[in-house]
Amino acid sequence: MSKSPLIVGALATALIASVNVADPAPAQAAAAKEKCYGVSLKGKNDCAAGPGTTCAGTSKVDYQGNAWKYVAKDSCEDMGGTLTPHKGNAKPKTRG
Repeated sequence: MSKSPLIVGALATALIASVNVADPAPAQAAAAKEKCYGVSLKGKNDCAAGPGTTCAGTSKVDYQGNAWKYVAKDSCEDMGGTLTPHKGNAKPKTRG
């Protein structure tokens, strides 16, 4: 009797099991962060840098108001950013 079908079956079962197991870590990590607009440096944004850009690393200037970066939950406004996109690219002013 050939062991080949047995090995193939075992590998297929392992593959299916690994696909069906959800990793809660990414969801938990995302819940501990928020999108903060206007705080990233040129080319260092996480995503959404407006027209003419695609995503991460595409902001054209420092503190671009429509480009966001993930920061720790409840820290964005303390560092001078906003929770919504805005115009301009003024350097953020931190709170107290």
